[in-house]
Amino acid sequence: MMIGRRQWMAGGAALAATLAAGPLMAKSLKSKPIGIQLYTVRELFAKDPMGTLEQVAAIGYREVEYGGGGYDKMDHAALRKTMERLGLTSPSIHVGYEALASDFDGAVAMTKALGADTLIVPYMGDAHRNAEGWKAAVADFNRYAERLKKAGLGFAYHNHDFEFTMKPGGVSLFDTLIADADPALVQIELDLFWAVAAGEDPKAIIRRLAGRIYAYHVKDRTAEGKMTSVGKGVIDFADIFTLNAVAGVKHFYVENDQSPAPYLPDITASFSALSRLRA
Repeated sequence: MMIGRRQWMAGGAALAATLAAGPLMAKSLKSKPIGIQLYTVRELFAKDPMGTLEQVAAIGYREVEYGGGGYDKMDHAALRKTMERLGLTSPSIHVGYEALASDFDGAVAMTKALGADTLIVPYMGDAHRNAEGWKAAVADFNRYAERLKKAGLGFAYHNHDFEFTMKPGGVSLFDTLIADADPALVQIELDLFWAVAAGEDPKAIIRRLAGRIYAYHVKDRTAEGKMTSVGKGVIDFADIFTLNAVAGVKHFYVENDQSPAPYLPDITASFSALSRLRA
């Protein structure tokens, strides 16, 4: 069969894109500032929010994602002023599903006050982890995302392990999320630790969600399954990050739900390890 000129050119373009993807993927992390999910240092942040932001900035972090530590009750204008002084930005914040449902306008105002562009639902309780409850929640995600878009904001959902391991009717909650959520409205914040903990291949997820991943939560996992600082566990982040361009990922947030006191050495080690991946 003869190949027409248009087909030949299309094939050549595809090959060129494939060959170029390697360097592009390698550069995609280097061009992104390193961020931290403040839930990692929630004990410090709750007691001294401004001082914690100063310590985070001194380590080298340039992005913060608000979550936990009582940030929702704090003076958001003062937090933003401190961030601006320190050269920090907050691209996204975590807002609970129930909080979003009960005070949508307040959540929008808080997101904008902190200078964020995306609101992320971080977790869903047991009441929603069944076929009927989950489908209803995902329908809400679509509605909230549409309203947020009209307000100039994005929406994303952050996974744990249960979305993969719980399979009502034989279909995982994650599969239902991806099938029912509007890809033009609902992005994913992919927690790499929890994906691995659920027995999933992060690279397979990335390929499946190509272009829909807003951010990574970067936290490492020991061989025994415990959380640890980046670089001290067994997750091969360098390999995962070869697909950054495919993912479309915009932000890299260090997180450790179980960061040991006094916290700062742990997040310093994670920052250093993630920085080396950018070298």
